[in-house]
Amino acid sequence: MAVKQVMLTQAGLKKLEEELDELKGVRRKEVAEKIKVALSFGDLSENSEYDEAKNEQAIVEARIADIEVMLKNVKVIDESELSLENVHIGSKVEVRVENQATGKTFAAEYHIVGSNEADPIMGKISDESAVGKALLGRKIGDRFEVEVPAGTMVYEVLTISR
Repeated sequence: MAVKQVMLTQAGLKKLEEELDELKGVRRKEVAEKIKVALSFGDLSENSEYDEAKNEQAIVEARIADIEVMLKNVKVIDESELSLENVHIGSKVEVRVENQATGKTFAAEYHIVGSNEADPIMGKISDESAVGKALLGRKIGDRFEVEVPAGTMVYEVLTISR
């Protein structure tokens, strides 16, 4: 099975490395301490604290493993090398959006990132999302439709930056 390459910006890589350090350096110790305390309560067959601590340990270890796999397969996007001619992963794009159903328009700014960095509330959209896919390769002035949960939207690329 081929492992998927993980696309990250430099900031995304730093954030992932910091999360891994936190999990290995702090969270592992906290969970180990919880297990130690729960073991001191005695009978494990009815020890909900122990079960909860072991579940938490499994979650922490799974996340550590996920991050380590991602870091082995990471491709860091050098945003300084991105062309401003068209939209790429790492591009910041200002668009005008028109809701076809209501006729209302609004402006939006998106930063196209890999799926591991996506944070729609912060304007970071995945290159794998419907809007992200549709934006890739577009140039300033391009107009296109995208079907989103709110209906059909018409997007127009206004600016592309790094």
